[in-house]
Amino acid sequence: MKPIIGITMGDAAGVGPEVIVKALSLKRIYDICHPFVIGDATVMEQATKIAKSSSHINAIHDLKDAEFRYDIIDVVDLKNIDLAKLKIGQVNAMAGKAAVEYIEKAVKLALSGEINAIATAPINKESMNEAGYSYAGHTELLAHLTNTNDYAMMLVEGPLRVAHVTTHVSLREACDMIKKERVYKVVKLTHESLRSMGIRKPKIAVACLNPHGGEGGLFGFEEIKEIRPAVEQVKQEGIDVEGPLPADTLYVKARGGAYDAVVAMYHDQGHIPVKLLGLEWNEEQKIWSSVSGVNTTLGLPLVRTSVDHGTAFGKAGKGMANPQSMIEAIEFAAEISRPIHTRKRGKSPLD
Repeated sequence: MKPIIGITMGDAAGVGPEVIVKALSLKRIYDICHPFVIGDATVMEQATKIAKSSSHINAIHDLKDAEFRYDIIDVVDLKNIDLAKLKIGQVNAMAGKAAVEYIEKAVKLALSGEINAIATAPINKESMNEAGYSYAGHTELLAHLTNTNDYAMMLVEGPLRVAHVTTHVSLREACDMIKKERVYKVVKLTHESLRSMGIRKPKIAVACLNPHGGEGGLFGFEEIKEIRPAVEQVKQEGIDVEGPLPADTLYVKARGGAYDAVVAMYHDQGHIPVKLLGLEWNEEQKIWSSVSGVNTTLGLPLVRTSVDHGTAFGKAGKGMANPQSMIEAIEFAAEISRPIHTRKRGKSPLD
């Protein structure tokens, strides 16, 4: 049986609608799952023109009316975007509010068991804030909607899977948040998630916070007081984990297959190596842009994956957005939401 994947449209002024249309123009997506969009049908119609796609939009009110057929993009239409007031590529409170409403609808469908997973297109934090929402991003919003206290972000790109102890806070705050209890929880979440992905005996590496692991306290005491005790506690529970290990060499080993996942201490420590593998040079625009990689949230009572890039307002509406990350997010959601005995063993579907 194919899993049903709800794809939230994201910010209507960004590249989300376009990359969704391009992803759903691939027959192989329909071969592995039943995808549908939670969004605004008029925006998705506009996106088919931007993407120069022959797919037809099937606006529906209820999931039971979905066709789940190639060349048909089913859209649970919330009718919350006025195209006359939408300016593609610009911050817009209407689009920010609508993006939150798509996520709220997706969570209700997932928690009720009507769908197997959620794949999210990018949202814009500034647009959300203008609409009155103060969440730092998808992860925090999803945690709130599902009443989840212990959660973490994981990025997946090829051989790398990186979970984060802290994410959307200042570097100063991140250092203060490196506590034994939090490190312990993220390692546990990572282990449980890897197991749910079909990896029977996960091997996890935990990164240091300070240069050279703090050099015995010369460069900082977090490794001694917080990180190592957390690692030792997890080891006592039978989890295969190493650390804290210097981050400047850790990712090379992980990329080579020494570990199934890395636990990073802060946002950029985890994001930079993953982005490095997922970036591509755009000769036409003379910029590096993220084209692949998946973001998934650990600890939620539902499966959620996402693209590994933002709304890319500078590209929106021009038909040049790369859909690879969205394709991978849908494929990953389909893979990890299937019964575990049918999944690939010992590796990510993106490997």
